[in-house]
Amino acid sequence: MSASKIPQVVLKSSSNQIKMPIIAFGTAAVTNNDGEITKAAVIEAIKSGYRHFDTALIYGSEEALGEAIEEALQLGLIQSRDELFITSKLWLTDNFPHRVLSGLQKSLQNLKLEYLDLYLIHWPISVKPGNWEIPYAEELITTFDLKGVWTALEECQKLGLTKSIGVSNFTRKKLDDLLSFAIIPPSVNQVEMNPVWHQKKLKEYCEAKGIIITAFSPLGAKGTLWGSNEVMDSEILKEIAEQHGKTIAQVCLRWLLEQGVTMAVKSYNKERMNQNLEIFDWSLTKDDHEKIDKIKQIRVNNGPVVFIPNFWDGET
Repeated sequence: MSASKIPQVVLKSSSNQIKMPIIAFGTAAVTNNDGEITKAAVIEAIKSGYRHFDTALIYGSEEALGEAIEEALQLGLIQSRDELFITSKLWLTDNFPHRVLSGLQKSLQNLKLEYLDLYLIHWPISVKPGNWEIPYAEELITTFDLKGVWTALEECQKLGLTKSIGVSNFTRKKLDDLLSFAIIPPSVNQVEMNPVWHQKKLKEYCEAKGIIITAFSPLGAKGTLWGSNEVMDSEILKEIAEQHGKTIAQVCLRWLLEQGVTMAVKSYNKERMNQNLEIFDWSLTKDDHEKIDKIKQIRVNNGPVVFIPNFWDGET
């Protein structure tokens, strides 16, 4: 698929209203990231038409992504870095006002880039700086200064180090807090969303506020350390897929598309990589949507910490 066929959304609070491709190629690792595997997968993804790449400091994939971008330019797969949209994220141990700039600079150094297109607060949690084991113990969690961190992110956007800023794993309550003082509102909220975790209330809230949702784990992250088989083993989704002559993964991604959200997909398998882009020339039926609405709901990813009381602010 050509990159021009992947629809884009406009990030309203970004500088110059930049456009973001609605499908991102994810590079989160299950275990320690193998740089050569990631690099080869990203180059293959660029050949397949992907132009949005999602990474984070904690993933350990920034360097491999940067090398892949460098090689793609040398091979002529892209003519300019500007053809790509790169998202990265601020980790918990840098989630302090005085560490935001250095955290972003670390990511840029890893990626060998002069700017990011989107930089997100990865989780609304601060952990004492250090190389701790994940999940983080309760005593490592410290006060998260949202206003201070966001002000520092706004400054990074003004400096041109990132074209837009946003958040990840934020509830409506936390977004309300942020919007009460933000000069530059968040352009994106990246959250877990798939047919077994609909996020209906959060989706409606973000639509009303002009915040784009990016769905991570759109297939339930089956096979990862924290993922679930609930999506890919769903009999309802299997039945819908068979009726359309599609894969369960394609049904999930088409469902997200019809919810009006963007998504980060991850497969290093060439065939599935291409299948994940084949969701634009067909539709789910009203009956399909009604069946998906009845799927039992379960949140899988509760974060990289041992315990935080009412972390999700009672949201379902």
